[in-house]
Amino acid sequence: MTDLTASPATDPLSIYRYRDGLYAVDLTTAALQLDFFTWLAAHPSTLAEICAHHGWDERPVDVMTTLFAANGWVHLESGVFHLTATAQEYLCSGSEWFLGPYYASLHDRPIARDFLEVLRSGKPAGWSGDKAAFDWHKAMEQEDFARSFTAAMDCRGRYLAQALAKKLDLTGRTQLLDIGAGSGIYACSIAAQHPHLKAVVFDQAPVDRIAGKLIAERGCADRVSVTTGNMFEGLPLGSDVHLYSNVLHDWGMKEVKELLAASYSALPTGGLLIIHDAIINADKTGPLHVAEYSCLLMHSTQGKCYSVSEYADLLTEAGFTPGAYQDTMVGRGFILAAKV
Repeated sequence: MTDLTASPATDPLSIYRYRDGLYAVDLTTAALQLDFFTWLAAHPSTLAEICAHHGWDERPVDVMTTLFAANGWVHLESGVFHLTATAQEYLCSGSEWFLGPYYASLHDRPIARDFLEVLRSGKPAGWSGDKAAFDWHKAMEQEDFARSFTAAMDCRGRYLAQALAKKLDLTGRTQLLDIGAGSGIYACSIAAQHPHLKAVVFDQAPVDRIAGKLIAERGCADRVSVTTGNMFEGLPLGSDVHLYSNVLHDWGMKEVKELLAASYSALPTGGLLIIHDAIINADKTGPLHVAEYSCLLMHSTQGKCYSVSEYADLLTEAGFTPGAYQDTMVGRGFILAAKV
């Protein structure tokens, strides 16, 4: 049996950051190849104006400007993006200190090339730049890919799930529904930390079978069960807590709204919704780690890292009363919302 309340002795932040921020350099390279910073220096613009002028989609441009703001290269004044002094000195082609040629050798990196198209289309590229690959969401229906990806998220969650579980107050709650749960590591960790609580792992095939095996191996099958289904086709009833952990960031605004509405419908009055994720701050200036991670998500999924303010608006629109954002570990945190 795995002890899901035991914590590691050291901090893995640097190891997580290498993987999470991997695609940020490619998005910066793409912007330099397009001479975006030189253009913005001459044409301070709103997000909508940037999109209209270049023919770009809002989602990738939002991720890009958030990354640049988190790095201190752009700043926002009354909704208009301006270059900072650092960007004017090093990222504009007319400056004697221009570093664009230093990035020129990276232009042919597959991910950097992908970003040129993602900016235009708004659609995700193939997973890890593999044009022959299935769309990521479709790929999760394939046994081999689902097993590999679930294993990756499980080892990440082994650390992050405990940090979340230990910060939650679930007094008086009876059952948690872990939506799009993958391996079930979050449901198992929360159940281990809160012994009065039962949990249901909800995911599609073949992930459901993978989760069931892992839950049994961890000795959690007596309190953590598995239910198979598509979260966009309705959620199981009977739980007073819903958890979306690292799920909403894979989807666009339309799908996020659908999922929050489904949770509002399925939860009882007084029910609790937990969004656990890498979340951008309210004014979209960081944290840098999360802004970098958002580049990877924007490239390979339909989503991005949403901000505190975006989640507050989405939750309110769905009928929830959102609470404040709370940090956990490694650039992650959570927002609670109540159905009143």
